[in-house]
Amino acid sequence: MILGRKMWLKLLCYFLWIWSCLAYVQSVPIQKVQDDTKTLIKTIVTRINDISHTHSVSAKQRVTGLDFIPGLHPILTLSKMDHTLAVYQHILSSLPSPNVLQISNDLENLRDLLHLLASSKSCSLPPTSGLQKPESLDGVLEASLYSAEVVALSRLQGALQDILRQLDLNPEC
Repeated sequence: MILGRKMWLKLLCYFLWIWSCLAYVQSVPIQKVQDDTKTLIKTIVTRINDISHTHSVSAKQRVTGLDFIPGLHPILTLSKMDHTLAVYQHILSSLPSPNVLQISNDLENLRDLLHLLASSKSCSLPPTSGLQKPESLDGVLEASLYSAEVVALSRLQGALQDILRQLDLNPEC
């Protein structure tokens, strides 16, 4: 009987110790993650606006050879958002312009925030690590690096504004 009480007491002490440790661990509220996501989107849009030559092309304008750059999507799921951002990140990382380096890094952080939002909904986003480089990218970069940068940043800006609107609608996985 005494042995049972000692074991129970040890178990109770262990449980109380674990409970006290868990009391200090707090999860990040999902609203904070969503707010940080929106703030980062606005920051990226501001960075794009600060690059003066991006105002010369509309996001809807079609430019021959640049059809692989994603356009606007009316309804976006978190998965589509992540895939679109991965494509833009891949394109921007191929551009040698110093203007896009920080934006590319910001896209990586934005994708991480989208993954947190997805995990809060108990869904996982498909991996985009095997993303194929568009075949025409190298040729377009050789022929018109400036146009590729302008079109990519212009369309990215439109896509980010779409994502910002969709986040208010609580998008699905």
